[in-house]
Amino acid sequence: SKAMMKVIFLLYLIFCISFPIHGNTHTSVPLLPRPQKIEYHKGKYFFHLKDSCKIPSDKLSTQLTDTLSEVPLNQHEAYKLEVTPEHIYIKAVTPTGIYRAMQTLRQLMIHQQKTTSIPCCTITDWPAFRIRGFMQDVGRTYITLEELKKEIDLLSQFKINVFHWHLTENQAWRLESKIYPELNAPENMTRMPGKFYTLQEAKELVDFCKKRHVMLIPEIDMPGHSEAFNRTFQTDMQSEEGMTILKKLIDEVCTTFDVPYIHIGTDEVKFTNPEFVPEMVKYIRDKGKKVISWNPGWNYQPGEIDMTQLWSYRGKAQQGIPAIDCRFHYLNHFDTYADLVALYNSRIYNCDQGSKDIAGSILAIWNDRYISDEKQIIAENNFYANMLALAERAWLGGGSCYFDGPQTLLRTETPDSNQDFADFERRMLWHKHHTFQKEPFPYVRQSNIKWRITDAFPNQGDLTKSFPPEQSEAECYKYEGKTYQSYTVNGAGIYLRHVWGSLVPGFYKNPQENHTAYATTWVYSPKEQTAGLILEFQNYSRSESDLPPQQGKWDYKESRAWLNGSELLPPVWKNTHKERSNEISLANENCVSRPPLQVSLHKGWNKLMLKLPVGKFQTPQVRLVKWMFTAVFVTPDGSEALDNLIYSSNNPHSQTVDL
Repeated sequence: SKAMMKVIFLLYLIFCISFPIHGNTHTSVPLLPRPQKIEYHKGKYFFHLKDSCKIPSDKLSTQLTDTLSEVPLNQHEAYKLEVTPEHIYIKAVTPTGIYRAMQTLRQLMIHQQKTTSIPCCTITDWPAFRIRGFMQDVGRTYITLEELKKEIDLLSQFKINVFHWHLTENQAWRLESKIYPELNAPENMTRMPGKFYTLQEAKELVDFCKKRHVMLIPEIDMPGHSEAFNRTFQTDMQSEEGMTILKKLIDEVCTTFDVPYIHIGTDEVKFTNPEFVPEMVKYIRDKGKKVISWNPGWNYQPGEIDMTQLWSYRGKAQQGIPAIDCRFHYLNHFDTYADLVALYNSRIYNCDQGSKDIAGSILAIWNDRYISDEKQIIAENNFYANMLALAERAWLGGGSCYFDGPQTLLRTETPDSNQDFADFERRMLWHKHHTFQKEPFPYVRQSNIKWRITDAFPNQGDLTKSFPPEQSEAECYKYEGKTYQSYTVNGAGIYLRHVWGSLVPGFYKNPQENHTAYATTWVYSPKEQTAGLILEFQNYSRSESDLPPQQGKWDYKESRAWLNGSELLPPVWKNTHKERSNEISLANENCVSRPPLQVSLHKGWNKLMLKLPVGKFQTPQVRLVKWMFTAVFVTPDGSEALDNLIYSSNNPHSQTVDL
């Protein structure tokens, strides 16, 4: 009977809440990235904790070998790790492979009060892609050396092997020049004047990276993004005088950086001197360095450049030129939740593994919008969660689609990729609480959150217009002679239309301006409790000068929210300026930079409903309108998801609840 089914269901809920799944089983070992091949055996290797918590040297054998027969590619970083009850063996072709194995071994350790154990296993592992990195745009916003070192050190533990250092921009030239000290003068910088890195600090960071088997790629952007150069010397880089000065600066750069590659930019510029790029590439190559350039940028043929880095959807890999995929990897446009799903599920350049022509991927943070607080930069860009997603995808390879595929969201019709993401999310959150416990890490679990979203109703530009879901809840609605269905999807963050429009699929296949959607989730709470609610309807990109919302409004779209029938009002916005500016720092516009709403959950079922209108996809206040929402119940301080809740996309009072 229906009554009996409800009793059984409630007992199931109580069991789930009272007895969460956890423990130190082999499947719960939070290895990230997941190894290519792993086989667990009976038993564990035990050792007592000492001051340094190191494995005794006579119990650990490392061996360099000519080849690892089971490894199909990228042997330079591959390794074989075997753990027995008595001994640990590591084989690799290079010291880098040994280092990668040690990072895996570190993650395998299960720490207890007086001992540490490692499950017996055999791992054969290698990276699918040879470049797995991140970029910090310090030309626009200076980031301290200490912060950069911390990021490099933490991410090297997850086999990230490239740090791309974007040192020069229109705002400032952040690398010291002893030949032309005026280049670093405060009066020649328009943001954070006087902040730059000394040549000694640059050398120090190169050495720091080498010790962690990370390759540093310095970028000196030319001939575009060079207003700081132009201000200083009163000449363009492409002029004869500009090229003479630039070559002396390149001498200094090549002497300072003991690295294989120099990145020269060449993007977003009008070329007035056809000799400029070929001459600069040759000049750098003659100094024994390889050269990387953005694509789109200069039009190279094979042999004329050593590597390209693809930006925007227009970037194309060319046969005979290794390429780094950075096309949909600009974290400054990512939201906290939906884009992480797309990133994790996405193949790199739509390839299962790297090749001679496909080198790998870099995630980039572009700091066009001024944010002075380094921790806020990390939080706003959901940096560590995104980097862990890339760390696994670029190491493991594969993925279920590219950024133009259906798995950009946790759709109910793609259960396999959803399950893979949930497993990654579990391991990632373990590291949030352990490896990154002192760092900004705003992400909380989202794979269990379920929504029902309607077809969009036409609002004819009246964003306040009311539609049937505001009067009653159903799976489909009749409105003005048409039927409007509803559909289910999982996740804390949902794009109805992505910021990049049709390039990246959102919830709607063909989203139209001037429409209104509704999203509903039902939430079971085992008790009456105060909760936090992370809620936002427009994630502000860190590359936009968008205006803050008006006081009393969530956004410029007339978005609204109700919990158990009571409307949830927006916070007081800290920024109140009326003219768009990249120099006014983001304050609490994005949900990661403000406390969650404090709400009350009833014991039993609670209904959260969101009204999601949209007008134009570009407005005078917001250049790139994101038709989206983020909603997840968290602890009152916002640090964790409330783990005693059950989400359902169906009304529990009228039909079967989905689990």
